[in-house]
Amino acid sequence: MKYIVWALRIVIFLAVLFFAYRNMNPVEVTFFDGVTMGQVPLIVVMLVTFVLGTLFGLLLMLPSALRRRRELSRSRRDIDRIQAVVKPSNHSASSASVTPL
Repeated sequence: MKYIVWALRIVIFLAVLFFAYRNMNPVEVTFFDGVTMGQVPLIVVMLVTFVLGTLFGLLLMLPSALRRRRELSRSRRDIDRIQAVVKPSNHSASSASVTPL
């Protein structure tokens, strides 16, 4: 299984490398109001766009992830509190049911 994973990684790396090589043509990047950035390789523009999109997606997911983490923490505290209440009563009930002769 390790060999298959490594072979897949090598294939993906070679595909990305070939893609980057084929997209080295310089392009002019135009921002708002005609502000332009000189000749930049297309692969750099694509990489920056990918990274910015990933960061934006992570920022959008952050509030829900934090909410789930708080809810999990609250649930764990509730479980601990319930277990603390249940365990001593089980222990005392079992010792009360056993009477010495």
